[in-house]
Amino acid sequence: MKPTAIDLFSGCGGLSQGLKQAGFQVKVAVEIDKETVNTYELNHPETITINKDIKDVEVSEIKNAANVDKIDLIAGCPPCQGFSKIGSLNKNNRYNDPRNELVMEFFRIVNGIRPNFIMLENVPGLLHYDLFKQIIFDLEEIGYFLDVKIVNIADYGVPQRRKRLVLLGSKLGSVTIPENLGLPTKTVRDFIYNLPNVQDSDDPLHKIHSSHGEKVKKIISLIPKNGGSRTELPKEYWLDCHKKNDVGYSDVYGRLSWDKVSSTITGGCLNPSKGRFLHPVENRSITAREAALLQTFPKDYQFSTHSKDKLAQMIGNAFPPKFSEIQGKYIKELIELVKS
Repeated sequence: MKPTAIDLFSGCGGLSQGLKQAGFQVKVAVEIDKETVNTYELNHPETITINKDIKDVEVSEIKNAANVDKIDLIAGCPPCQGFSKIGSLNKNNRYNDPRNELVMEFFRIVNGIRPNFIMLENVPGLLHYDLFKQIIFDLEEIGYFLDVKIVNIADYGVPQRRKRLVLLGSKLGSVTIPENLGLPTKTVRDFIYNLPNVQDSDDPLHKIHSSHGEKVKKIISLIPKNGGSRTELPKEYWLDCHKKNDVGYSDVYGRLSWDKVSSTITGGCLNPSKGRFLHPVENRSITAREAALLQTFPKDYQFSTHSKDKLAQMIGNAFPPKFSEIQGKYIKELIELVKS
């Protein structure tokens, strides 16, 4: 029998996809956004979805939906945008973002169900958050052995530079977040090089990318291929907003490199003004399908919308499946060890 899991703040299903690849049966997923739930259900029809604000979800509702004697794992990625690197730039508001308190909802559900294993993933800035420190204390008080680390998902077979905080807990004994696995670094080339040209593709998702006026098209065409940056352009082609002193975000209007990992895939991943999201050699942003592949979603993963902004948000906010698969396999091994 497969071990069972619950996915809180499930988004479009990246965490669930990885857990399924690791051999879990995801019984219940909780997600507030209806369009995102539609995408989740396209790919995980066997999972019961609860489309509500998690603050309005009772523990009993999750238990009834799961309809099993024991849940082995509760996993989730509570939104904490106030503690992201970008969010931290706005220091006056970072602590006031109400989404930051959703980590308490994660604890509430865990406390009500008491699975043998828990996993929480988030931005590294969460580590210094008082509520997170309180949750660590509270989890230990109810019997969880914990390991907390900041890791780079590029070390886990994901072709992306992305540091994340991971909390792993067990009621059965000490646990250690897998690291130093010796996996080869995967690159942009490994995941999107062999895709057909956009105009020749029969995949609607591969036809969705940014569109620009003639001035920006010209600028993009002049950015050196395979990793070039806007700073390498002749100054007459610099946008006015980039001519000011001490302008940050040097990656904007930058190209990905074929033989390196990509920059972090974010909710702005289909807009080159939001980061290094230009195709290595073609004069366009990466497509929605390319962004999903760089997040390690399967090639046939379905999305319920063709809205560019909504797709970028879903894909950029997702938990990379390959990363959760590795964590899931480790937890599954521990479950099987206890049962043997």
